[in-house]
Amino acid sequence: MTSRTNIPFVKMNGLGNDFVVVDGRAAPLELSPGDIRRIADRQSGIGCDQFITLEPSTRADLFMRIHNRDGSEAEACGNATRCIASLLFAETGKDSADVDTNGGLLRCTDAGNGMISVDMGRPRFQWQDIPLSEEFADTRAIELQIGPIDAPLLHSPSVVNVGNPHAIFWVDDVNAHDLAGSGPLLEHHPLFPESANISLAAVTSPETIIVRTWERGVGLTRACGSAACAVTAAAARKELSGREVTITLPGGDLDVVWRDDDHIVMTGPFETEFQGVIDNALLDKETA
Repeated sequence: MTSRTNIPFVKMNGLGNDFVVVDGRAAPLELSPGDIRRIADRQSGIGCDQFITLEPSTRADLFMRIHNRDGSEAEACGNATRCIASLLFAETGKDSADVDTNGGLLRCTDAGNGMISVDMGRPRFQWQDIPLSEEFADTRAIELQIGPIDAPLLHSPSVVNVGNPHAIFWVDDVNAHDLAGSGPLLEHHPLFPESANISLAAVTSPETIIVRTWERGVGLTRACGSAACAVTAAAARKELSGREVTITLPGGDLDVVWRDDDHIVMTGPFETEFQGVIDNALLDKETA
């Protein structure tokens, strides 16, 4: 039996990257992209960056379905994974859990002191795996720029897939660029057939990087866990940093390690904000 009324939710966030979480394991939910956009609207709905649906999984503790604020579906979300892992830890009493996603199987462990670690898997660097619409032999820096040809404002990003596609522009100051203006153009650039998350990254030491992200399907975000992982791997490939880095985002810090076995492990906090029931008025309008 499916349900569209009296749907309980939990509002959560990881470093300000916020989520509306609903449990569809017992009864599947039928929500349209229009429903999700209305729920995610910060003025008239509950407000969130991503809408998370928990579903059954045959190979993990649960399947986490991720919808962006615009109603599109995403493959991976590191910050949401920590939040969902915290719910599983409370539910099972265990200190580890497996979360299945469209981007792969993610192993989560309790790191103590209110922190959770997520094994985000192996990064992919081949152009067809990002994916890109044309071949590049070296994805540490591809030909892409914003601004005048002889004096581009942003250029030569690194690209990597960590469950979803990312492009990282290396800058001296992440706040010196209009990411709100350039982000939408770059997200939907023809080079990215599945669109891309766009980050500005400033390496401040071999162990610290400052990052701002325009998140695909969301916009400017206070934190993006997969972007933190993408930046760590890309910086190490370019020998700009080591393989163990603290990523500083507008919402706070994430600790990321690109291990010798090629897996990226991200550690950070989570927060439960409040619980409620989705207002049926958000679901009974004509689908947008």
